[in-house]
Amino acid sequence: MATTIKGPGIFIAQFISNEPPFNSLDQICSWAAALGYKALQLPTNDSRFLDLEKLATSKDYADEIKGVICGYGLEISELSTHLQGQLVAVNPVYDDFFKNFAPEKYSHSKDARTQWAKEQLLLAAKASANLGLKNVATFSGSLLWHTVYPWPQRPAGLVEEGFKELADRWEPILNVYEDFGVNLCYELHPGEDLYDGATYDLFLDNLNHHPRACLLYDPSHFLLQCLNYLDFIDIYHERIKMFHVKDAEFRPTGKQGVYGGYQSWVSRAGRFRSLGDGQIDFKGIFSKLAQYDFKGWAVLEWECALKNAWDGAREGAHFINSHIIRVTDKAFDDFASTKTNVGLNEKILGI
Repeated sequence: MATTIKGPGIFIAQFISNEPPFNSLDQICSWAAALGYKALQLPTNDSRFLDLEKLATSKDYADEIKGVICGYGLEISELSTHLQGQLVAVNPVYDDFFKNFAPEKYSHSKDARTQWAKEQLLLAAKASANLGLKNVATFSGSLLWHTVYPWPQRPAGLVEEGFKELADRWEPILNVYEDFGVNLCYELHPGEDLYDGATYDLFLDNLNHHPRACLLYDPSHFLLQCLNYLDFIDIYHERIKMFHVKDAEFRPTGKQGVYGGYQSWVSRAGRFRSLGDGQIDFKGIFSKLAQYDFKGWAVLEWECALKNAWDGAREGAHFINSHIIRVTDKAFDDFASTKTNVGLNEKILGI
């Protein structure tokens, strides 16, 4: 029987702050539940909300965290390791951009940050198993992004070597995820070496198509690349295990297009919008995910250049609810069906 997509969920990373209700697990649960959300997607880098190491080593602590969240009528949809995943592969040209993603005690050493990040990914696999979760979100990191549109041309063999190195860093991590029965879902995102289907294919080829190297589907990043995000679902639906519901718009001008002209988000031709305010065909997306029996959560990721976060979250819960397709358990023309009759079938076929 086909599965109805679960939701709405909300990724809380963009809402966390030092002000209530966004500075503690209890308060953010109360806020999200009041808006109609059914699940939280939790970042793993903020100890105010969870202790990743304790989650990985203590089933009692995992049950405690689940209990707090369930007390508000919510579930945990997935854990996120986006920031840690970024640090698995960082080209030195970007080192200063990302070094604050790790604790300050690792600020002296890029290698120490990378090792810390890998350990965090392993903890997330164990923590997810303790929580009864099947998927973890992450970024791939990047060794090649500074060559994405090169002049002069890239040296021969550079891409091949870069993706081999990227796969070598991730394969031991993915093997641990296999041991725990958890999928690692890469969000394809500009700035990462995995940013579209072609780069994901290169990665899979170097991993011998590892079964745990899966996908977090976010159409907003595809719209801004002018990639066909509906065809993407047809091609990769077997690998899509997570879904960020995020809108975007792309309005090129005589002055700028895909690359954005170094403008701020509000002034770019391509920018993220709150749900319903952009150009993405969510009816088409939800239909395709229902068609392919997607079994995960529809999770709001709020990143809007214009609208207030509170309004984006409030409207987002209703938007996702209105787009979830409660899948049918019968064909619409069942009323006119004929019982199996071998003789009748042979007569119709003339045999």
